[in-house]
Amino acid sequence: MILGDLGADVIKVERPGSGDDTRLWGPPFVGDQSCYFLSINRNKKSICVNLRHPEGLQIIKKMVTHSDVLVENYLPGKLDELGLGYETLKEISPSLIYCSITGYGPDGPYASRGGYDVVAAAMGGLIHITGPEDGEPVRVGVAMTDLSTGLFAYGAILAALLHRERTGLGQKIDCNLLSTQVAIMSHIGANYLMAGMEAKRWGTGHGSIVPYQAFKTSDGRLLIVGAGNNEHFKTLCKVLEMEELVTDERYTSNELRVINRDSLITKLSARFQEKELSDWVAAFEETCLPFGPVQSLQQVFQDPQVIHNKMIQEFNHPTVGNVRVPGPPVGYSTIQTDVRLSSPQLGEHTDQVLSEMLGYDRDQIQELEASGAIGTLQPSQ
Repeated sequence: MILGDLGADVIKVERPGSGDDTRLWGPPFVGDQSCYFLSINRNKKSICVNLRHPEGLQIIKKMVTHSDVLVENYLPGKLDELGLGYETLKEISPSLIYCSITGYGPDGPYASRGGYDVVAAAMGGLIHITGPEDGEPVRVGVAMTDLSTGLFAYGAILAALLHRERTGLGQKIDCNLLSTQVAIMSHIGANYLMAGMEAKRWGTGHGSIVPYQAFKTSDGRLLIVGAGNNEHFKTLCKVLEMEELVTDERYTSNELRVINRDSLITKLSARFQEKELSDWVAAFEETCLPFGPVQSLQQVFQDPQVIHNKMIQEFNHPTVGNVRVPGPPVGYSTIQTDVRLSSPQLGEHTDQVLSEMLGYDRDQIQELEASGAIGTLQPSQ
């Protein structure tokens, strides 16, 4: 989707008849469309090809010769069995960039397992450190491991395109959920590797910075406030009218504040509950401190900065009308990231791609559909 936002011609190859599983992930649905599917498939074309049909395989191979990049997320070895593995396709197109996204990698003890976000998040340590300090581990509210793997794949594809521009050579890229999750453990992983420190859950708090967490206000709202250095801590204490904490020997450095976390947080929490959220926001507004309220999605999409950043993207869908989704987060001085295509209906572009890209005529397309090699957009879709 990100490549499509940047202007790439993205062709989504789906199973005839059923298509991408996420078409059925719901509720909620808008008309006959899954909100989940609509949220991640803008700027893509959909064609239906049966990869187990000889003519279907030939279609994919012909597409490869007209394409820069192939992205696939089958179990390792499955496309090799079909004759669509990298070693086969690079013979057809040596400049092809072939990006495989798997659960655990192309080989190794878990390679044959299916990859799912929550499983990789559990095995890679994220769920272990997510949740209340005295509670059970919890799943992150969105599929961060899936999304992060997609972001790594996006960056890798762009790097491979740049490398090909310089050398003329394509290559195979391997991304997997588990490696992504281990990599984005970042300093938490390094704390263990270098200092032997096992991670734990801190709720909204931070293991190495205190204070840096949510505080409940008198109206029951939550405000995140952080003090990453001593100057920040002084400012925080001044706003809270608790300057005596600055010279308290238990809190004169971040290291000491981490050690004496419980007593400090108890004092700060009591003070935050003396005023409403809006009062504290106004008090912090002119400071250098990082702060912000915990917001529902209704509040998020009414937030003036979110609106200013144009983070609501709208497009028209042929069966459900106007669709609104979170927009691209990156701005460019000369590149437009507009929606050129709505999220596609199943097989909506099969005819177009086969005729315009591959040169099939109407009779050939009808024969392919009759044989079961392809599927096209049906009237009910």
